Amino acid sequence: MSDLPRKAVTRTAKLAALPLGFAGRATWGLGKRIVGESAELVGRELQQRTAEQMFKVLGELKGGAMKFGQALSVFESALPEEIAGPYRAALTKLQEAAPPMPTRTVHSVLAERLGEDWQDLFEEFEDKPAAAASIGQVHRGVWHDGREVAVKVQYPGAGEALLSDLNQLSRFARLLGPLIPGMDIKPLIAELKDRVSEELDYGLEAQAQQAHADEFADDPDVVVPAVVHQCEQVLITEWIDGIPLSEVISDGSEEQRNRAGQLLARFLFSGPARTGLLHADPHPGNFRLLPGDPDGKGEWRLGVLDFGTVDRLPGGLPTPIGDSLRMTLDGDAESVYELLREEGFVKESIALEPDAVLDYLLPIIEPAQVDEFTFTRGWMRSQAGRVADPRSPAYQLGKQLNLPPAYLLIHRVTLSTIGVLCQLGATVRLREELEEWLPGFVLEEPITEEDSAAEA
Repeated sequence: MSDLPRKAVTRTAKLAALPLGFAGRATWGLGKRIVGESAELVGRELQQRTAEQMFKVLGELKGGAMKFGQALSVFESALPEEIAGPYRAALTKLQEAAPPMPTRTVHSVLAERLGEDWQDLFEEFEDKPAAAASIGQVHRGVWHDGREVAVKVQYPGAGEALLSDLNQLSRFARLLGPLIPGMDIKPLIAELKDRVSEELDYGLEAQAQQAHADEFADDPDVVVPAVVHQCEQVLITEWIDGIPLSEVISDGSEEQRNRAGQLLARFLFSGPARTGLLHADPHPGNFRLLPGDPDGKGEWRLGVLDFGTVDRLPGGLPTPIGDSLRMTLDGDAESVYELLREEGFVKESIALEPDAVLDYLLPIIEPAQVDEFTFTRGWMRSQAGRVADPRSPAYQLGKQLNLPPAYLLIHRVTLSTIGVLCQLGATVRLREELEEWLPGFVLEEPITEEDSAAEA
């Protein structure tokens, strides 16, 4: 494959081919129907061809197009099965692999950033990439001190490519809409654009990853590889083996899926409390399931990768999230409504019935109402259908709610994580994690004079 396509006209032409290809295949499908082939067989082949072309174009372009594909892949559990099925495999591929950058380009970047004698820094370096991401690819190696390392090399021109792709995709948002019915694509693309400059900065990524590595160094459940070296366009971290979460989703045992789900929920809520940072790219390609010890015994652990996108939350997750969840579970409609108004979820110009707001929220927070909850694609589809059906009261009410900018990334990360839990089909003790880590979810008992005297 040639170097990452960077010219806007080239990338635009490739992206433009997606909606044109959809239309062309629809015409092909109609022709098949006219000559008597069954609608089911034609439809299945049509969707499969569309998925294959989508993967080919997004994967070749890398950059923002591939990032967009990764973002879509975590939402597939919300789609009707007849739509989701053909796209699932193609979209999941974007989480683990893409056409590689040429070896000469990788060596050129390493020579420019690490020095002409860069190979002396490694005991071993594998030219074949171990994984590909939206703005870079990862190579396995052995550092000069004997540590196995992951070497992330940023694609030359990745910044231009990201911005070009996302600008073009926003123009095609209406045509891409049929891929994910009921979802507004433009805000998703706008948010991805907001994160581009941060994700391109490997210095910021190294800081966020090392903060997590330090905090979770002795954690029995979560493994974060430490940073070994970082410079512009190159990030070297410790290597971790493990089962990619995408493989756990497709082939994992019930024990593995449940354990992965529990630890994913634990990391989502404990990370901000412990580090002041929220890992904001929770697609399956960024997680691994690791054996508890070298002998393969003990409970599975969750390996966490890619800290290029984080939300900075110095005080942990905002307390109003926990407060509103607790009040909703208590059925306190008036208090929930008042808090949502204070936080900007209900604008001052809008008047809603508190009980209607409560009815809207209760089904969404069903997993927090019980000691353990089994996340399924069916449950996710029912929730998506409820809020996306124009005939539904939930749809009419949801249109009047607002999402304050401060909550935008938290909201997306939470939804994406729930999407992955539904892909896993995991049974999770979510309430346990909320009680432990979410500020405001458990009402603090007021300190009495007797308590103060006892402590003294």
